Amino acid sequence: MIRFFFRSKNIKLNGADVTLKRQLCNSFALKPRNLDLYKIALIHKSATSSIANGRKVNNERLEYLGDSIIDSIVAEYLFVKFPNENEGFLTKMRSRIVSRSSLNALALTIGLDKLVITQTNNPLAHRHIFGDALEAFVGAIYLDRGFETTRRWINSFILNRHIDLAALKETETDYKSRIIELAQKNKLCIQFESEEQETERGQNPSFVAKLLLDNRLLGTGYGSSKKEAEQNAAMVAIERIDLFPLPNQQLKPETISWEN
Repeated sequence: MIRFFFRSKNIKLNGADVTLKRQLCNSFALKPRNLDLYKIALIHKSATSSIANGRKVNNERLEYLGDSIIDSIVAEYLFVKFPNENEGFLTKMRSRIVSRSSLNALALTIGLDKLVITQTNNPLAHRHIFGDALEAFVGAIYLDRGFETTRRWINSFILNRHIDLAALKETETDYKSRIIELAQKNKLCIQFESEEQETERGQNPSFVAKLLLDNRLLGTGYGSSKKEAEQNAAMVAIERIDLFPLPNQQLKPETISWEN
């Protein structure tokens, strides 16, 4: 087991620790053994802390771990729920559940945002802080209680309570794939031009993407990653035209920029 802290079992918890432990039990149906793991999971990069030996800690490593665990548990969940569906369907459904926007919404729904510690002023980075914290939170559960407990928690506390599979089947989220498919069908040239934007020192990077159709600018999108920016650019393009335009069709005149 990875050791983040060297806390003795005989050390008395302080007031803040007692409050956090009570919140984890009452609000998240968890009985933590190593409270420090959950404390780290709630520290955003912008609020990086130092532990006793001077090492800097935040939730990025736990986020990486939790991301992989969520993927595997959701994959198994869908495999069981949809025994007659093919790989493409299962992959699309998993992508919709574990997308950045979906995880962020889930974190807000279960109240995890109230516990996250952050000091960022970057609105683009701030959009997904809570979803990232949810991934880190799952990583903490896994290290603290093991895979089986983590699987049961995600299935019962997240998926069964807050995911409407029927509605999700009708939801379109992969705008980029959709617009590329339509461009190929209509034998049109589609191109994404993406670049990183300058941000203040210490802030997470942000990106802007432009979608060009036969060298015409069709949509512009922004995001905290290149992938997100391109998805937003594709979403703008689709929102501007009800059907994908053939070369002789006119584009709607609305603005082509989109940003939260």
